[in-house]
Amino acid sequence: MRFALVLALPLALIAGCASQQEQIASQENMLSAAGFQPRPANTPERIAMLRRLPPNRFSMRAQGNTFIYIYPDPIDCGCVYFGDQSDYSRYRQTVAARQFANDQLLTAQEYNDASWNWGPWGGFNGFGY
Repeated sequence: MRFALVLALPLALIAGCASQQEQIASQENMLSAAGFQPRPANTPERIAMLRRLPPNRFSMRAQGNTFIYIYPDPIDCGCVYFGDQSDYSRYRQTVAARQFANDQLLTAQEYNDASWNWGPWGGFNGFGY
């Protein structure tokens, strides 16, 4: 039993890391596709600023009359993604569309049961099930 647990734990951790890596890659792809520009934290000053930002969360900063959206990624790319209002709007649209598609898929999977029998329920609105 212990041997099985010793083997299962690293496999679970690897699977979790792969899933997390996929999520990070997906996030970076959506940011780039929306128009966000990554800038590496490649100087001591940039590294210090990156550490001050909440990781993997959007922040908004005023720059004159416009707003700049900031998304720091300290783990994967060691960079900060910068975008404007239109970039952020495109990103949110992509997230909403992806969520809608996932909801549609989940709904289809939940009700796709070939063994379901409407007979005991008296049919369903004349569909003859």
